[in-house]
Amino acid sequence: MGRPMWHMALGHDPQHIEGKSVDRRVLRRVWTFARPYRFMLAGLLAAIVLGSVASALPPLLFARIIDRAIPHKDKHAVNLLGGAVIVLALTGAALSVGQRWWSARIGEGLIFDLRSALYDHVQRMPIAFFTRTQTGALISRMNNDVVGAQQAVTGTLSSVAGNIVDLTITLIAMSVLDWRLTVLSVIVLPLFIVPAKRVGKRLQKITRESFQLNAEMNTTMTERFNVAGAMLVKLFGRPDAEAAEFSGKAGRVRDIGIRSAMLGRTFAVALALVGSIGTGLIYWLGARQVISGSLKIGTLTAMALYVGRIYGPATALTNARVDLMTAFVSFDRVFEVLDTSAAITERPGAVDLIAPAGRVEVDNVWFCYPAPSTVSIASLEGDGTTPLTDEPSEWILRGVSLSVLPGHMLALVGPSGAGKTTLASIIPRLYDVTTGVVSVDGHDVRDLTSASLTAAIGVVTQDAHMFHDTVAANLRYAKPDATDAELIEACRRAQIHEVIAALPEGYRTLVGERGYRLSGGEKQRLAIARVLLKDPAIIILDEATAHLDSETEALVQDALAEALAGRTSIVIAHRLSTIKAADEIVVLDEGRIVERGTHDELVSSGGLYAELYETQFAMTPTASPAPAPVPPPS
Repeated sequence: MGRPMWHMALGHDPQHIEGKSVDRRVLRRVWTFARPYRFMLAGLLAAIVLGSVASALPPLLFARIIDRAIPHKDKHAVNLLGGAVIVLALTGAALSVGQRWWSARIGEGLIFDLRSALYDHVQRMPIAFFTRTQTGALISRMNNDVVGAQQAVTGTLSSVAGNIVDLTITLIAMSVLDWRLTVLSVIVLPLFIVPAKRVGKRLQKITRESFQLNAEMNTTMTERFNVAGAMLVKLFGRPDAEAAEFSGKAGRVRDIGIRSAMLGRTFAVALALVGSIGTGLIYWLGARQVISGSLKIGTLTAMALYVGRIYGPATALTNARVDLMTAFVSFDRVFEVLDTSAAITERPGAVDLIAPAGRVEVDNVWFCYPAPSTVSIASLEGDGTTPLTDEPSEWILRGVSLSVLPGHMLALVGPSGAGKTTLASIIPRLYDVTTGVVSVDGHDVRDLTSASLTAAIGVVTQDAHMFHDTVAANLRYAKPDATDAELIEACRRAQIHEVIAALPEGYRTLVGERGYRLSGGEKQRLAIARVLLKDPAIIILDEATAHLDSETEALVQDALAEALAGRTSIVIAHRLSTIKAADEIVVLDEGRIVERGTHDELVSSGGLYAELYETQFAMTPTASPAPAPVPPPS
């Protein structure tokens, strides 16, 4: 094979693997994934060995043709040996195709298995994992490192095996022909090995810099080419500056590419020169032996052919350890994600929530965000050099207890950072409580299956997320088998059907990344329609109308009234005017419940709620005066 492997396909720094060996634990995990392909791997290795033998035999046959068949004018031997050379060539070609087939089947199968396992595992990670992780770094694990892991098995491993087999068989064949010329050929090897190591290190350094610059360009493009980034660039008038900065990085990549190409070409020319010198030495010494009668001319010809077969594999093997270690780093990085605990899992024997009524109870709940080291990976947050702390956050919720009857509305209000969204997040188990119990219909949510719990709860957030897909596809995310009639009915109830019907492509209209082709109110109403399709027993609204204008808010409020009818609802509200009809309002401050009651009761009590309400009232010129605060009873 003889393929040099200077390329740093994944950009891993060789300094990180200096003095290290492949971890046996990693090897065992690799074998776990490779085991289903063990027969294909055996076929691949067999094809490599047989292919090397097939390519090593022709020079021996040429030697017999020259030394025996031609001098004796034996046409039958010439035909037989010539035919054998052709058969070996055809066999080698077939084995090469077989190697590629096995390699592709193994490689693509491993990519599928690893990528599927990663995607499934990451999807089940707690929301805390996603709040800390760099999306680009995570995607890199699923793309670059998965491909690198596949390369470790089918590319690097097969190359190393092929080079070892090629070199071994070739040296054996040469030794059989003439040991003295074989020794002379081996003496020249240091002229390959020393330059190979030096050039390899320089190319690795250049390639690492190229990968870093490419990563920076990818980050720039990702941030500038989404709608929000592009808008920011235009609003601040920086297209020229952005173009100049990007051109600088692209220019550096161009210069590195030229340097890399020249280094590679120079080294290839040097290898060819040394190979020519080695071949010349073989011919020089061999010719003298032929003249003296101690060596046959056919043997000399075969030896000259073999010389070219030892330098390529020998050179490639100088970097074999670095290549193997570099490739196995990818497996290690993939396993690092797979080994991260999902944290929020179903308990053994978890039960389904059947026909949920929607009763929600929170009993003496204390909550702090988990320690970063338990939910995240340092290398996915930054450069990986700063260890994650083992300390959880301060208490976010402190002894919170409340209950919501089926079909009732509970409103959560309070200053920013009071714990409202956190409290709403522990009901669908986006987080698990630190102590205490959250229950639905009398079942601890940790004893329920995840599928049945999430099916019973619908959430509409302040910034409703839409995928870059059609209106219909975004709606069917809640109910994949929903009919067109069901989509239209849900949108009518959400006050959005007329808007969608007026679009050029109706329900087949692409909404754009994050739904940017829709206004804020349209996205909110589409999100409400999506929840209506889901038909949950419990609905959580997290500041669903916080950033809407009055007219749009009125439309969304009408849609919400339809969505909440007959359902248990938990509403986080910034605009207190929107929750006057709540059956109970709970006021949170610094993680504690400081007040609870109806709107009229809380306004009359003169506490924090009354203060918040009066502040908003003072900013609304058309509103009527609020009742005078009354001191709370002693």
